[in-house]
Amino acid sequence: MHMADALLSPGVGGTMWAASAGAIAYCSRKIHADADNRKVPLMGVLGAFVFAAQMINFTIPGTGSSGHLGGGLLLAILLGPQAAFITIASVLVIQALFFADGGILALGCNIINMGFFSAFVAYPLIYRKIANGKPGRMRMTVAAVAASVVGMQLGSMAVVLETFFSGVSELPILKFALLMQPIHLAIGVVEGLVTAAVITFIARARSDILDCADNACVAKHTARNVVLAFLAAALVTGGALSWYASRNPDGLEWAVARVTGQKEVRASGPVHSFISGLQNKIALMPDYAFRKDAAPDKMPDAQPHVPRAETSVSGIAGGLMTLAMVLAIGFALRRRSEKG
Repeated sequence: MHMADALLSPGVGGTMWAASAGAIAYCSRKIHADADNRKVPLMGVLGAFVFAAQMINFTIPGTGSSGHLGGGLLLAILLGPQAAFITIASVLVIQALFFADGGILALGCNIINMGFFSAFVAYPLIYRKIANGKPGRMRMTVAAVAASVVGMQLGSMAVVLETFFSGVSELPILKFALLMQPIHLAIGVVEGLVTAAVITFIARARSDILDCADNACVAKHTARNVVLAFLAAALVTGGALSWYASRNPDGLEWAVARVTGQKEVRASGPVHSFISGLQNKIALMPDYAFRKDAAPDKMPDAQPHVPRAETSVSGIAGGLMTLAMVLAIGFALRRRSEKG
């Protein structure tokens, strides 16, 4: 559900940049006093894991489309809303700047759409209400699926509204929404099931992590085994499992193509041209491939074929960059807390 710059006007994109920056500042203020060195490594490896997991598109049968995990709900359950939002924002920044996955103008939209609704709406109002304390496996699964579906539906509707108010691509709002909502309903169900499976593993391995997720407390001891497990999962997912990602367009690309009848959408104008050129210069591996195989300014009808070696390099490098960024932010907040 990463939006491309071609769908947005500078006004809408700039407004959402301001909104996401304000949300990040709010989260930073809320967590800096409670930041704990023992929790920061978990933030880092979970960020790396979500980066890698988002590389794996799964096919939606009978549609010619695909979806990928957002990860916002999983992060909120394990870290709490504020730390989750900071972590998912870091993932999206790395993706946009170094892999041209999602536009730079659209970065604020992507952070709100994929982070805010999951962490601050679906998690507290849906997941926690249904899970209610220490739920059994079935109740946890129902809570995760329901929250994932709600978060995904709100995020996809936000994409429709942001595109509509931009007026750049002139997509009819009703037709666009009628394609976006059902396809992201299916994606939300899959994400909910995957989230429930991960949470079940955590509940068995270190239930204290769940108990302290959105409170001031943290686990009594560094959850070394869990941290190492997620680090290993991130490396395996980004380095090998990403080879088998579906090459079908994701839900957003599929919906846009169905509405417009075009394989790609382009935007003209000095702002879009400048930002596109800037992203092309910054991106180390656009579309998770070496530069010779990339076309970051396009919205294709299917994911481009990328050699496995390049996929592995981008998956591992991106995960490590996300890990480094989240650790730097986490420890910076911790030092700020100590000085305060």
